[in-house]
Amino acid sequence: MVVGPTMTSSTKFSDNYDVKEELGKGAFSVVRRCVHKATGIEFAAKIINTKKLSARDFQKLEREARICRKLQHPNIVRLHDSIQEESFHYLVFDLVTGGELFEDIVAREFYSEADASHCIQQILESIAYCHQNCIVHRDLKPENLLLAKVGQDTEAWFGFAGTPGYLSPEVLKKDPYGKPVDIWACGVILYILLVGYPPFWDEDQHRLYAQIKAGAYDYPSPEWDTVTPEAKSLIDSMLTVNPKKRITADQALKVPWICNRERVASVMHRQDTVDCLKKFNARRKLKGAILTTMIAARHLSSRNLLNKKEGGPPSTIKESSESSQTLDDTESDKGGSQLKHENTVVRADGTSATKSVPSSSLSAQKQEIVRMTQQLLDAISCKDFDVYTKLCDPAMTCFEPEALGNLIEGVEFHRFYFDYGNSNPRKTQVHTTMLNPTVHVIGEEGACIAYVRLTQFMDRNGEARTRQTQESRVWQKKAGRWLCVHVHRSGQPANSIFYTTSSSSLW
Repeated sequence: MVVGPTMTSSTKFSDNYDVKEELGKGAFSVVRRCVHKATGIEFAAKIINTKKLSARDFQKLEREARICRKLQHPNIVRLHDSIQEESFHYLVFDLVTGGELFEDIVAREFYSEADASHCIQQILESIAYCHQNCIVHRDLKPENLLLAKVGQDTEAWFGFAGTPGYLSPEVLKKDPYGKPVDIWACGVILYILLVGYPPFWDEDQHRLYAQIKAGAYDYPSPEWDTVTPEAKSLIDSMLTVNPKKRITADQALKVPWICNRERVASVMHRQDTVDCLKKFNARRKLKGAILTTMIAARHLSSRNLLNKKEGGPPSTIKESSESSQTLDDTESDKGGSQLKHENTVVRADGTSATKSVPSSSLSAQKQEIVRMTQQLLDAISCKDFDVYTKLCDPAMTCFEPEALGNLIEGVEFHRFYFDYGNSNPRKTQVHTTMLNPTVHVIGEEGACIAYVRLTQFMDRNGEARTRQTQESRVWQKKAGRWLCVHVHRSGQPANSIFYTTSSSSLW
């Protein structure tokens, strides 16, 4: 048995731990791998800059640590240490390195309804444990379901509390809520596990929320035709609008589709589900990247505005309460607690609700983003990797067909296509046209552009060809320069074009 560190709040973090590489970050906090000096055990340290916290946010942080200390379950990330220093608070958790649940599924060679049953069972077991301890998670979603290797062959799913996720009708209606909100989220997750897309979906948030409030979902053909009635029945019992009539975690675990899956759940391979999950993963991670940019831009814009007004040093800005989404069920029942949303609203004209931007400056900023995007596309067409790297952030992330559903970080992935194009003796000229560019400005230092891209080229037979793709790029101003920090593109993988064109790539 390996013994971890003792819970403490008085010693310095650096006295007990060696900090290693970054594992991930939000708009304001960062997670790094760390090693306990005395034992050599690896952990994940969530490092929160407390200078940016209001007194209320700091209370939420302390409450999160208090709640996490109570959770001792094999399927829940364990808090081993909590250390407060002058400017930072350190939460030391289990190191979970297996990746997200949905990413693991798309990498499998075989995936069936029975596998979905096993996944939701482990999630429900964790939720049942929380509910028995009068704790409501409130934020179950794919990003919070992580895979870890435990021992030799055992796999366990870990929930990590974060920002608001799959909202239930009672939360949207601002009604008092409690444990049933987690069951609703389980219903949404189970629906996705079975077909690869969510039960409620609309680009317009108001229409999406209306669907959720009404419980308006269905089981369309043909993908649902191969799902057993028992699985659909469990989803229905979880996605019951009335929280008082919604199934509990303990009751769900006793449903035959879960406790006797060998006899009830189908074992047919669900390739269509895996394919849909790949697309679903790409969409949600693109939105996550854009949201992170929006939050950071909101913070920077608010800080700059306050500094201009007061003429003083950088001000303390309230951050999103990303680290305090668990709550005591007793608190929610007593006070009728409600989830507060602090979203940045981007109006139809592209301005951000967090800071007014003069129309002339806004127009100039939009034109600059279009110009920078065109320069980037020209660099791709000309196979100029030097110019390309000057326009892209070194840690740029991308979702594109060539990555086969994976999130790629860094520009080195694209170097192959530049090198291939320059070394190909049959390379021909490529012409790129950007159609219908739409720019959303996010403060003074962030922007998102969406457009249709037409690429004209000559194939190996000397015939003119045109390909169309839909692209979105997130730009961020760093040290006075606009850099592309994320790109999302639909269409055919470039390697499927290798044999029809000498130019080949579309990234």
